[in-house]
Amino acid sequence: MESRTSHILTGGRTYSPLMKVATGQYAEWLQMHQFSEHLVEVRGKHLQGFVEWCDARGVGKFSQVNRGMLERYQRWLFYYRKANGKPLSVGTQFARLSSVRGFMRWASRYHLVESNPAADLMMPKMPARLPREILSPREVETIMNQPDISDALGLRDRAILEVFYSTGMRRSELCHLLLHDVDQERGTVMIREGKGRKDRMVPIGARALDWLDKYLRESRPHLLVEPDPQTLFLSRTGDPFHVDALSAIARKYIDAANIGKRGSCHLFRHSMATGMLENGADIRFIQALLGHASMETTSVYTRVAIGKLKEIHTATHPAETKTPTVVEDTRPVERAAALLDALAEEAAEETPGS
Repeated sequence: MESRTSHILTGGRTYSPLMKVATGQYAEWLQMHQFSEHLVEVRGKHLQGFVEWCDARGVGKFSQVNRGMLERYQRWLFYYRKANGKPLSVGTQFARLSSVRGFMRWASRYHLVESNPAADLMMPKMPARLPREILSPREVETIMNQPDISDALGLRDRAILEVFYSTGMRRSELCHLLLHDVDQERGTVMIREGKGRKDRMVPIGARALDWLDKYLRESRPHLLVEPDPQTLFLSRTGDPFHVDALSAIARKYIDAANIGKRGSCHLFRHSMATGMLENGADIRFIQALLGHASMETTSVYTRVAIGKLKEIHTATHPAETKTPTVVEDTRPVERAAALLDALAEEAAEETPGS
């Protein structure tokens, strides 16, 4: 019987039997080593594109792939134009090549290829710049006012946007939130198996909790289809969300706000972090909130108590205070820039088809 993981990495298409077996084994290896389902899916799409490119050139097994072929594929990505005539972003080119490079590293380790042809492949240089699209607090309010809160779906969408902006969580993390993950008394949310399969507890502001409570009382019961999946946010059909559906919702309201900026879920995460930095939050606390590993060698979250994190969140989050409270800030400027660069790279990973 064909494995589900093989289906993920081939998209259900029939390729060379050798390629199909190899991609299936790679997917199983990723899952066995606790890589997220989203990462397996994204790498699968990227690898499928590479296999299609190989197919068109008469290459039916990975052992035929050499360094020159990978460099030709890299040039093809560089010159490729989407339906709208625009090129692939540097982030997308980097992500697609990274997936192929990861596969080749695995294939070399398990002797499916004689040597790793991607070992010394020079990757595109990611632009080291601050994000162009950051929302001001006033722009955030304009977006928040777009959903029709007299409608069950509109009320749900307002609650989703508020939770994104208040917590800075990733869209995949919000998809997996369960009802019991929110502690309204303490004003916290437990994010289970975030990036890197790590759990973390983060603060959530009073305003977001108010909208969440309103959604739970007035909207969720109308969307619920028994048996209750216990997922916090439900789709129109009563099912848990897919990450792409969340992106579509966020993008719809950002576009409707007509503020001249584009983006989706990650824009709220990035804007929250930037706003807290500007209001004086120490970089360590923002790292803990976002679930980033420390710029040093260990995770900062092991040294940051949720009580202190909640205090910093309330004092510096743009939605929680009208007059910024400057908190003692010991961060070097370069560490703040590194955090923003990491957020920009996350945004590129979130939209692999861009």
